[in-house]
Amino acid sequence: MPLYEHVYLARQDLSTQQVEELTTLLSGVITQNGGKITKTEYWGLKSLSYRIAKNRKAHLTLLNVEAPAAALNEVERQERLSEDVLRYLTIRVEAHEEGPSAMMRKSDRDDRGDRGDRGDRGPRRPRRDEAIDDAVDAIAVEE
Repeated sequence: MPLYEHVYLARQDLSTQQVEELTTLLSGVITQNGGKITKTEYWGLKSLSYRIAKNRKAHLTLLNVEAPAAALNEVERQERLSEDVLRYLTIRVEAHEEGPSAMMRKSDRDDRGDRGDRGDRGPRRPRRDEAIDDAVDAIAVEE
């Protein structure tokens, strides 16, 4: 069976419990049509880049689905009819990602490492602490 990643955005004024019930309803539609849900992730209430139907925030939920295309067509039809769903997106994938998705992983700035000199600026000025350390070292050498 084909593999899909399905993400939907629910209105901001829904409670988390109502979003979970909506996810359960959509999962039931998929299982009734011969598919199965391999992973469900609730990404939380996130700010949107732009307003959608007067909503500045939305509840985001990811479903990893293994189902025939007809099952996803029915899920998307149900979402179009629902007033609680603002947007949805289904993408066919070759394989599902193991572990937590990119949205659930903790993003550390340290993962980027030292990017080095990009060449668009002059030589890097030492930080104040480095300049003080260098001055202290220079004085220690003179003595």
